[in-house]
Amino acid sequence: MTHYFNKTLFFSAFIVFSGLILSGCRQQPATLQVGTVQNDTLIGVPCCVYLPYGYAERVTKKQEVFPVLYLQHGMWGEEHDWTEKGNLIGIMDSLLRIGAVPEMVVIMPDNCPSRPTYEEEKADATSGEWENNFAQFMAEAEARYSISTEPSQRAIAGLSMGGYHTMRVASVLDGQFAYIGMFSPATFVHQAASAPTLLWIGIGNEDFLYDSLQEYRHWLEEHHYEYTYYESAGEHTWDNWQDYLIRFLPKCFR
Repeated sequence: MTHYFNKTLFFSAFIVFSGLILSGCRQQPATLQVGTVQNDTLIGVPCCVYLPYGYAERVTKKQEVFPVLYLQHGMWGEEHDWTEKGNLIGIMDSLLRIGAVPEMVVIMPDNCPSRPTYEEEKADATSGEWENNFAQFMAEAEARYSISTEPSQRAIAGLSMGGYHTMRVASVLDGQFAYIGMFSPATFVHQAASAPTLLWIGIGNEDFLYDSLQEYRHWLEEHHYEYTYYESAGEHTWDNWQDYLIRFLPKCFR
């Protein structure tokens, strides 16, 4: 089913949505506090990593293992996009406080280093290097952080070119991600992972990638892939991508 959502301010969208999900929320401790973000490098790739509150002490004393989301930026972006433009910390804090999501680690890599021109950037992004090296990237992340190695506790998502990378990584590492989110994705190649728990796709009805995504949806349906589709108003913007992340996250790790 297609839904239309008109929004003026990001947090007005969040308030409306939080009211819809409160009835099915998880109970979180009253003392729950927001997580922190640190910089890291995995297999030479710069990353921004969101860690739950008190992460270091908790994994040392209690040996806690957290679900993990690999969250990717778009073309000409970098590893800090989701924290500096996408309000990742604010979104996680708000969702955690109403019990809509479990605590998790979010790893945000520089999945598409910027190039001087569009064609050079596109060629680099679609070369296959990122998805072919992702197993090694994930292995180093799992060795360094206390994150689950179970597919049921792994999610991957991305916007625009990062949505393309999400599709490609999930296809190359088929069956390794239970939750897949594609936000206004570029769809140069029609592929999909086999039967994830959730394939979630969102786009604005004025997005320049709208028509190509409809073609991809037609391909998915022809090949009998199940997916959840959300259509908002608007263009290729951070307001929409924040909205999509808010809608995607509560469906993960349930």
